[in-house]
Amino acid sequence: MAIELRTNAEAEKVPCRVMVVDDSAVARGIVTRSLEQEQGIKVVASAPNGVLALKAMLTHEIDVVVLDIEMPELDGMAALPRLLAVDPDLKIIMASAASHRDADIAMRAMAIGAVDFVQKPSAGLGGAENFRRELIAKVKHHAACRGSGNVGAKRKALLPSMPAKVVPTVQTRSAGRKKMERPDIIAIGSSTGGPQALAEVLRNLAPSVRQPILVTQHMPASFTALLAEHMARYSGRPASEARDGQVPEPGHIYIAPGGQHLVVEPRAAGGIMIRLDDGPPENSCKPAVDPMLRSLARIFKDRLLAVILTGMGCDGLKGCEEVIAEGGSVLAQDQETSVVWGMPGAVAQAGLCSEILPLTKIGPAIVRIAGENGK
Repeated sequence: MAIELRTNAEAEKVPCRVMVVDDSAVARGIVTRSLEQEQGIKVVASAPNGVLALKAMLTHEIDVVVLDIEMPELDGMAALPRLLAVDPDLKIIMASAASHRDADIAMRAMAIGAVDFVQKPSAGLGGAENFRRELIAKVKHHAACRGSGNVGAKRKALLPSMPAKVVPTVQTRSAGRKKMERPDIIAIGSSTGGPQALAEVLRNLAPSVRQPILVTQHMPASFTALLAEHMARYSGRPASEARDGQVPEPGHIYIAPGGQHLVVEPRAAGGIMIRLDDGPPENSCKPAVDPMLRSLARIFKDRLLAVILTGMGCDGLKGCEEVIAEGGSVLAQDQETSVVWGMPGAVAQAGLCSEILPLTKIGPAIVRIAGENGK
């Protein structure tokens, strides 16, 4: 099988250069056509396995790789670290089927350097408009994060005089709260890069943090149950996909199921129960962070702590506005440690945060605010 290449002259005219790696020629063709229908994206190489993908890296400048998992000779998981060794700044999006096994592999891939994943439609790629929209959005976003005009690590080594990439300084405003109340419940919102960030935060929580933790992570339905299993393993706490009518228990983690919003409502007997809302997407997301935060803010008021982690877009902004209006508190991940500073950046720049923190500091901050005696 031969690798298919486009000329560098063609590639230089477009800001987003993509390689598609999939052992199915049909899938490669469909993904390539889907991407090239979008202005500003050019598929400069496609390959049927990881071996030929690595060869393409040495001859072409590539910003984003759409990488299949199951392939002969060198599969996606084996190719991933080798591709990053060639260019550490390469953005790799895993393409996964809906099976539990592939979802598990995709989760592990993100833990070792993949920036995102797209779920292949179960009925095949043909005509899957939602898949096409999601793929285009993620490819364009991650290419923009990498920056235009980048060259591979091998070529960077030949150009030591090139100036370092400049990251613009973003002005943020604080919510200016003097004292945060100890919360009765904790809510976390995340998206791109979220599984790794969630793992880091949750495993740094001390046993003294006994509040229920509700999590909305933008993920397809086939992934959220698996995410709960991973979070239980990382945190040492009970974690599960949320169920309708469930009463949140102290110290438990509840993950919003893919395709449904997680909200809460009061119980006649006191306390709250979880409701799964099948309403329309918000911020193009379902589940979305905003519905969760709105429902919690109206009940818990100043006894709510919201945490916004790495993610694309601005989901969580309107919800955090309501959290602050009701007297609650908001923590956000900082720009430097975020895979994508969209969601936390929107909250930070709106002046809604009590604190803007590096990822490794967020768990200890939750312990300080929510733990018994701050321990």
